[in-house]
Amino acid sequence: MGDRRYAIIFLLVSFIFASPSFAQKEATTTDGSRVILYPDGTWKAITKDIETIPIDHPELPKPKPFELILTHTGYILSYNTSRHIANWAAYELTANETTPLLGRTDHFIPDPLLTSGSASNDDYKNTGYDKGHLVPAADLAYSAQTMEESFYLSNMTPQVPGFNRGIWKRLEAQVRQWAVDDSAVYIVTGGVLTKDLPVIGGNQIPVPKFFYKVILDYTEPEIKGIGFIIPNKASKEPLQHFAVTIDSVERLTRIDFFYQLPDAQERIIESMTDLSKWRWTTGEKR
Repeated sequence: MGDRRYAIIFLLVSFIFASPSFAQKEATTTDGSRVILYPDGTWKAITKDIETIPIDHPELPKPKPFELILTHTGYILSYNTSRHIANWAAYELTANETTPLLGRTDHFIPDPLLTSGSASNDDYKNTGYDKGHLVPAADLAYSAQTMEESFYLSNMTPQVPGFNRGIWKRLEAQVRQWAVDDSAVYIVTGGVLTKDLPVIGGNQIPVPKFFYKVILDYTEPEIKGIGFIIPNKASKEPLQHFAVTIDSVERLTRIDFFYQLPDAQERIIESMTDLSKWRWTTGEKR
């Protein structure tokens, strides 16, 4: 045990002085053990490599009492009937599904699974806000059914045009690239629904001040996760500027993401974000 402790101390000191900016990192000691190193000098052993296990719909957040879940072909969402907006939308995106077979319809229609509490097109009329997709149409362009579903009003949120057509669109394109890179990714996305938000339309649709996405790559050999929290406004900042841990998004939204993962996996994946493990598209700085 003494030799291993000295090996970890040696590794920690070497790592600090070798790194221009020290954040929590995964490393291997001289005896081959895997550990997580933290900025305060502490460390935590990883007892075994992260391996995937079969999970039915790992993208789904932990359900809450009386939550209305709408299951569509291309995605599943939690709908808040009192606020007429989705709490979250979740889906798997595979590499094959990123190849578009259909163009956008731009035909916004009520969700047929909603019997009450639905937003309307009139709620957005002359407000200055876009009907912004949570699950983008480009992620559902692989069939006529999923394309139609992408324009359900339950999948829409009020977004500033410069945000919807700018940095949010860039993030959507980046996630599609990761689906290609990693064969498939699991995504949960939505607006941060805090109290006292401004509202639009006769149905009083809340306008989120922030939007989030959390992404899980659950394909070996490199399993990883990343989160984003972005203000609902135009921005030319690189996407990395808004990258955070999934834990950070959970604290802000009070949603328990990827809860079906084994506890040890969930702790590691959701507490760490290593930007170097993700391939960033041209125009995004590392």
